[in-house]
Amino acid sequence: MDSESRRDLQLLEVLEHESAITQRTLSARLGIALGLTNLYIKRLVRKGYVKCVTTSPKRLVYLITPRGLAWKGRLTYEFMKYSLDFYRDVRRHLRQSLLSAGVSGQQRVAVYGTGDVAELVFLLLKEMDIDLVAVFDDAGAPSFLGFPVLPVREQHNVTYDLLIVAVLEKPGAARKRLLAAGVPSARLLVLKAGKQVLS
Repeated sequence: MDSESRRDLQLLEVLEHESAITQRTLSARLGIALGLTNLYIKRLVRKGYVKCVTTSPKRLVYLITPRGLAWKGRLTYEFMKYSLDFYRDVRRHLRQSLLSAGVSGQQRVAVYGTGDVAELVFLLLKEMDIDLVAVFDDAGAPSFLGFPVLPVREQHNVTYDLLIVAVLEKPGAARKRLLAAGVPSARLLVLKAGKQVLS
């Protein structure tokens, strides 16, 4: 799914639930510039997906046309297919990364991170019959899938063989923080887009 289709879907979803929304509010909600929001809405109107109705001198209401509803349905299907395909690809990549790093059921594995990647790692560890012994993070989440989240400084109090860095944003910076906290380099597995690095 391309970025234009994703933007169309986002706009149509918001307009379906809030037809009297202002362009300023819409731009803030979608995180795009006001001028760009205006261009996107004009494009949807030009394609016949949205109709603008003036309800007062300073107020517009955006109505999704039947053609727009059909387009939204198609985009929703494409987005779901894209998301499932992406999930399968990421899962396959993570599995290969764990296997190539020699992760096995005999190891005590800990995870650093509490986001979506950490959830995928958790599920894969379960599939591979590997028990998770601890979850570390400094973001402040109290628990993660039933595990208490420990600050990294407490990693000395947990017995683990491998610590998987399950973050996508700035994994190198996370690795540096973990090394500074005393995590041995030989016990770190940093997952990166397209590859994994066992320090």
